[in-house]
Amino acid sequence: MALLDGVAWEGKVFKGGAWTDGRGGTYAVVEPATGNELGTMGQADAEDVAEAATSAAEAQKEWAALPHTARAAVLRRAGDLWAEHADEIRDWNVREVGAIPPMADFAMHVAAEECYQAASLPGQPIGHVLPSEQPRLSMARQLPAGVVAVISPFNVPIILGIRSVAPALALGNAVLLKPDPRTAVTGGTVMARVFEEAGLPAGVLQMLPGGKDVGEAMVTDPHVRVISFTGSTAVGRSIGELAGRHLKRAHLELGGNSALLILDDADVEKAVGLTGWASFLNQGQICMTTGRYFVADAIYDDFVDQLAAKAGHLPVGDPATEPVALGPVIDEQARDKIHGLVTASVDRGARLAAGGEYDRLFYRPTVLAEVPLTSPVFTEEVFGPVAPVTRVSSVEEAVRLASDSDYGLSLGIVTRDVMRGLELAEQIPTGIVHINDQTVNDEANVPFGGVGASGLGRLGGAAANIEAFTETRWITMRGEPASYPF
Repeated sequence: MALLDGVAWEGKVFKGGAWTDGRGGTYAVVEPATGNELGTMGQADAEDVAEAATSAAEAQKEWAALPHTARAAVLRRAGDLWAEHADEIRDWNVREVGAIPPMADFAMHVAAEECYQAASLPGQPIGHVLPSEQPRLSMARQLPAGVVAVISPFNVPIILGIRSVAPALALGNAVLLKPDPRTAVTGGTVMARVFEEAGLPAGVLQMLPGGKDVGEAMVTDPHVRVISFTGSTAVGRSIGELAGRHLKRAHLELGGNSALLILDDADVEKAVGLTGWASFLNQGQICMTTGRYFVADAIYDDFVDQLAAKAGHLPVGDPATEPVALGPVIDEQARDKIHGLVTASVDRGARLAAGGEYDRLFYRPTVLAEVPLTSPVFTEEVFGPVAPVTRVSSVEEAVRLASDSDYGLSLGIVTRDVMRGLELAEQIPTGIVHINDQTVNDEANVPFGGVGASGLGRLGGAAANIEAFTETRWITMRGEPASYPF
């Protein structure tokens, strides 16, 4: 049986374990490649959030009280379901998000692995014994935080939702999921159905698409203790401020303007081979996308020529009907922002080596050379298929320029001298480093996150996830009541 067929999900939200009308009405799910309507989604409002949070808090108590093996079994089954329904989910991901099929396949692979990794968490040690100067047993114990709000973005909705949803559930929490309304089928409905089929008890995961009001209601609701947000730095700042005011813990995975250093000893052809994934994968709509190339002067011209040729030959089109490398960007607003940054940078002196054109939402892979340090594509996150390349005369200059950014998510360094690359990486503040690789990488068992304007906290891997989604309690026990001097 198909995951979505035969289930009354259209025009609904998933609240209290049932597909029900949202108070925010309904809206059309639009395919960016064609503009066609794919279906309808329900939309929640703040009152829906309050109801969902109350029922989630009740459901969480019973879920957390289950044997750890029972929670692990649900997560393992969820992992299996991503593979069992791969064709159906891939089709939705390609059409709703604009992802090319290999990208959709990668997202499902990561989703399954996230569930399998999370399935190991219920069996992890939940505390440790502490030394004490008193005659007592002293220990620290990790307890579920309670209700976790997960607010996920449009660009890679499967990965960036399941990365928080799976470990939060595995550790005994309930989850309120707010997917981006533009990709709420892939990022919300599919996820809710996977866990529904996997046997997750009603109310433990609730899916509420909506706008700013829904996000704010999740952050401020008294039942919600932890917020996991992935999205822009501007919105992340607002969520962090609101969470702080309400004394909530917020994990913020935000924007990036990641640097890739191509040193003078690099093999140019191999370095150019990294660029398609680095800057053009998913139309550049990835937080880790390489947004700044720093290339040694000795190989700069050759690198730009090869990169421009590569960009010029990459096919762009509808990924549901054509074997393309790039699909559409998500909407007109995103396209216009990308094009505005490109044209403004050319006006400031950048040379357009390839691309800089679009047809509807299909933006050509673009290469900008001799990019001034004040140009918008250098200083801002473009979030589109644009590769800005800057010439550097020394390694010291490359390190200085790469470090001169508010963002600090991912870093790549290409060199034949691996230890030299590692030494340079230690001088550039980022949360992720790849030597002889580009900046876009992801695995389910690694701690993921950035520094500076790229966010707060880490998700991924047992240690980081336990830290993110549990509270630490100190417990002592004595054989007899303690005595005190007064």
